Amino acid sequence: MNTYALVTGASKGIGRSIALLLAKKGYPVLLVARSGTELEALANEITATYLVQAYWLAVDLSADEASQNITQWCTAKGYSVSILINNAGYGLWGNFESVDINEQLNMINLNINALVKLTHAFIGTLKQQPNAYILNIASTAAYQAVPTLAVYSATKAFVLSFSRALRYELKNTPVAVSCLCPGPTDTGFAHRAGLDAMAELAEKFNMQPDEVAALGLKGMFDKKAEIVPGFLNKVSAVAGRHFNKALIEKITGDLYKQK
Repeated sequence: MNTYALVTGASKGIGRSIALLLAKKGYPVLLVARSGTELEALANEITATYLVQAYWLAVDLSADEASQNITQWCTAKGYSVSILINNAGYGLWGNFESVDINEQLNMINLNINALVKLTHAFIGTLKQQPNAYILNIASTAAYQAVPTLAVYSATKAFVLSFSRALRYELKNTPVAVSCLCPGPTDTGFAHRAGLDAMAELAEKFNMQPDEVAALGLKGMFDKKAEIVPGFLNKVSAVAGRHFNKALIEKITGDLYKQK
């Protein structure tokens, strides 16, 4: 029986690149995101290029019933999952008090609640496989508080902490848990977050989604706890953990402050 790699946020960016790379390695894929049109096009591309099965489900992962809908879809279709990629997420830029609270709560739902629900729903299935993997996508923002990205950085700190704790809990099972923490990546994140004013700066440091995806998958299959792609991002992660927190907050606050 085939087992599948389930990729959330698969329609674009790092998620899309991960889905394509997994298909290239011969893994049938289950693609989940909001845009059915983009998912259908990606599924067709995967099937035509790599001759593996690719199925898709359009769903808003921030909705309360999303994880239930996905698990019911997999059960009904007989899709057995051996790789879970929790990639869906986004950021919002601005001082906490000035950003609409409902938008921030929706971001928390997607970045945290959806990831936790989906992980919980699939652990039982994953443990039945000879080898299984969970790859949660966080950010280098997980390593420090980021003023004007306060809630976003906090959600990614949660993802990193959750991933490490879950990894320990599952250490004697077939399931390996890893957390990918990319820095600036050319995915449209800045535009979605409202950071268009920093586009020129971002272009100087952006990594490409394919590169990040390749490093993320290599780390996942190597069963690494944390994967930070790129030298500067590794430096940033180390600084966030070991340097004076007030100094790091001043640096990031000045970098991302609203004009």
